[in-house]
Amino acid sequence: MKKFLIIGLGNIGSEYVNTRHNIGFKILDHFANQEKLSYNTVKLGDITEFKIKGRTLLFLKPNTYMNLSGKAIKYWMEKENIEKENILVITDDLNLPFGSIRIKPKGSDGGHNGLKSIQQILSTSEYPRFRFGISDEYKKGQQVNYVLGEWSDDEKEKLKERLQVASEVIKSFTLAGLNNTMNTFNGK
Repeated sequence: MKKFLIIGLGNIGSEYVNTRHNIGFKILDHFANQEKLSYNTVKLGDITEFKIKGRTLLFLKPNTYMNLSGKAIKYWMEKENIEKENILVITDDLNLPFGSIRIKPKGSDGGHNGLKSIQQILSTSEYPRFRFGISDEYKKGQQVNYVLGEWSDDEKEKLKERLQVASEVIKSFTLAGLNNTMNTFNGK
């Protein structure tokens, strides 16, 4: 049985639940709710498992806070013997319009502290990532407040459909592979 580690980046704590920075957690929670999965709190995060067509997907929401995400990912990759090609890191991206999707096999951290931690701890920038656009609609000097701010009412409404698309990205990645998923979903 082929194993995948699907990681949603975010920060733990009720004050972060509905923030833009927590879109990774939100996407995994949406998928889990659809499939009636429940998380268990384990070492370095919350985890649940989903099986589909001979594949096992482990969903991880690290509880290390964003800046130390790499620690949790490395631990679970080693514990479950999952290769970096079979991980998918889901994160927010300020450089993409709201709700747009960009899947890549590698890339820079783009100034994102979660990706910075992963790159540092895994000693590579070559791992699949799924960037979800949160746009850059903030005033100069307000980036932190914007990223850690809650979704606007308009964004919340549009998010419903985008979360559904994000769930399809996860299934496609595990069933159709990275290249097919990029071709199907990038820019959508």
